[in-house]
Amino acid sequence: MRTSPLAAWQVLLGGICALVLTIGLARFAYTPLLPQMQAQAGLGLGDGGLLAAINYAGYMSGALLAAWIESPVWRQRLYSWGLPLALPVTALMGWSSSFGAWAVSRYVGGLCGAAGMLLGSGLVQGWLMRSGRRPELGLYFIGLGLGIVVSALGAMGMTRLDLGWAAQWQGFALLGLAFLIPAWRWRPPVPPPPARAAAGHNPSRRWMGLMVAAYFCAGWGFVINATFTVTIVEKQPLLAGQGPWAWLLVGLAATPAVFVWDRIARRTGDVGALMIAFAAQIVGVLLPVLAGGLVAALAGALLYGATFIGIVSLTLALVGRRSPANPGKAMARLTLSYGVAQISAPALTGRMVEASGRFDAALWLTATVLALGMLALAAVLRESR
Repeated sequence: MRTSPLAAWQVLLGGICALVLTIGLARFAYTPLLPQMQAQAGLGLGDGGLLAAINYAGYMSGALLAAWIESPVWRQRLYSWGLPLALPVTALMGWSSSFGAWAVSRYVGGLCGAAGMLLGSGLVQGWLMRSGRRPELGLYFIGLGLGIVVSALGAMGMTRLDLGWAAQWQGFALLGLAFLIPAWRWRPPVPPPPARAAAGHNPSRRWMGLMVAAYFCAGWGFVINATFTVTIVEKQPLLAGQGPWAWLLVGLAATPAVFVWDRIARRTGDVGALMIAFAAQIVGVLLPVLAGGLVAALAGALLYGATFIGIVSLTLALVGRRSPANPGKAMARLTLSYGVAQISAPALTGRMVEASGRFDAALWLTATVLALGMLALAAVLRESR
């Protein structure tokens, strides 16, 4: 039993560790390990994309559950369950070479990711608002960038120790214990029952619909890079073995970027900052297509890492502030569109690459989807005015 109230640093640090555990390890470890699973376990690129889609199906199932549940007690309870469950889910990837077992691991890992990402962010933002603090989530979402760094360094370190793909998955599960302890100990307390929000605080249906459309496009851009960044680099001539460095760069760029995007938003507004982030991500997506070589690949990874974290943080914080009675539920509803993109995009991309042997067409498609997201954000600006 907790005998004293939590300090702000404890709530935020616990949330950061929860994201590293439920997203960085239970999800993002798949990206640097995908090439090894292809080389050592016989996993095809198409099936690799399918596993990523299954992971996001689990994530979307969790988002549906989070959007449906009203009880603050149950929201906190499900968040708590998702933390320790992330460990055996990660280990399961190395316990079996069966595609069925991998699919179960990826699906349940998606549920854990939804717990950390949606329920956790809603609980933390609600705690910040009740405590009279600035309800920005940039500091909380450091956990996303840090999770990428941990997954990249972990894979690189275990590869140097000549550990195979299965042993590396089990190693990530053991590493997760270090993050589970503070995440569990400093969970945000159960929030009070939500008060009825004033009608003026509720976003209009059109505003919400446009944000849903923009976030769908963001989800498409996110998942292609999150799944295939390492593989895209590895497939280029003379870049074999350099993929993990690109993934590490994504995490290093994402970790401090949350502070930058919060400050950009204070100058341009949240929607203006989102449009800047979308435009920069389009450039990052197209760099490997327009200019080959390691520099272009690493620059694309840098831009992706610096932008996806801002898009997620700014969007969820904006929608959460617009729905103060239950920010986590509003975030979950918006995230359903993100999940639809995350299910469809990797499976389609995997098949496109298998058919052509190149990522060019898939990356051009991703850039087009992101451009449509910018159009939706421009409409959001007009609606707000």
